[in-house]
Amino acid sequence: MIKPDAIAIVGPTASGKTAAALALAQALQPQGGAEIISIDSALVYRGMDIGTAKPSREELAAVQHHLIDTLDPLHSYSAAEFAKDATRLIRDIRARGKTPLLVGGTMLYLKALLEGLNDIPAADPLVRAQIHQQAEQLGWPALHAQLAQVDPQTAARLTPGDSQRIGRALEVWTATGQTLSSFHQSAKANAPDWHIPVISLEPLDRAWLHHRIALRFQQMLAAGFLDEVKALRARGDLHPDLPSMRCVGYRQAWEGLDAGWHETEILERGIFATRQLAKRQITWLRSMPGRQVIDVQAGDAAQQVKQFISEIYRL
Repeated sequence: MIKPDAIAIVGPTASGKTAAALALAQALQPQGGAEIISIDSALVYRGMDIGTAKPSREELAAVQHHLIDTLDPLHSYSAAEFAKDATRLIRDIRARGKTPLLVGGTMLYLKALLEGLNDIPAADPLVRAQIHQQAEQLGWPALHAQLAQVDPQTAARLTPGDSQRIGRALEVWTATGQTLSSFHQSAKANAPDWHIPVISLEPLDRAWLHHRIALRFQQMLAAGFLDEVKALRARGDLHPDLPSMRCVGYRQAWEGLDAGWHETEILERGIFATRQLAKRQITWLRSMPGRQVIDVQAGDAAQQVKQFISEIYRL
């Protein structure tokens, strides 16, 4: 059996991806070892540790990690940038005789890596301002209807309230006269020929995941999450519209501190937003028919992951 270029371990938030990846990396030591490439849009940011459930110092020291703590929260990081960085890292890690493990839950990043990059132009601030002005006058549902006229394929997968993605799709159409979906189709046609099996950690019972999400958010608050957000706010150069501050948990904490919410309300809103994130992640995963599903409720997810690749590496 041909060894893969890398192995992806994905799943919704709080599904145990870090533990499974560390166990797999340890099991791969006889085959040269492994290094972890984070597929997480929040872990790239420095100073955002508690609210992102960033791996501990011990976990980071146990296995070489990449794309963690690489960016200041003031900056943005795109799926295209991730795909380029991950491609370089996969080649570098393989050149060292190790196995790259792609681990995380930002499915758009994985999609960009597996299906290729597109040539979508960078955002034009003037076009973006014009679209947002229209949205203020007409509302995002009306702009969603406009998008459905010019790019029905993209509009069909977006909700009328998804302002960020509706705005981006309309920006692309306005700037280029081409639909966002056409750029995506072009990317698929030029996708790299990766051999990357995708192992997906998924709960059969959504209530099980909801319990873990609630418990983890409670633990974050107990560990000083609100103090972490207060420190970020105190910098003075960050604001809630930045991609970093729109991360689940940080967005609710920032809003709560602005509005004077009680910690209980921040907890409840944070848990709800995290559940919604997990729901979107599971929807993404179910659209990937080739993935190998691991039942994380069974309690031996790490062992199941090792068993899946045992035929490849003879663990």
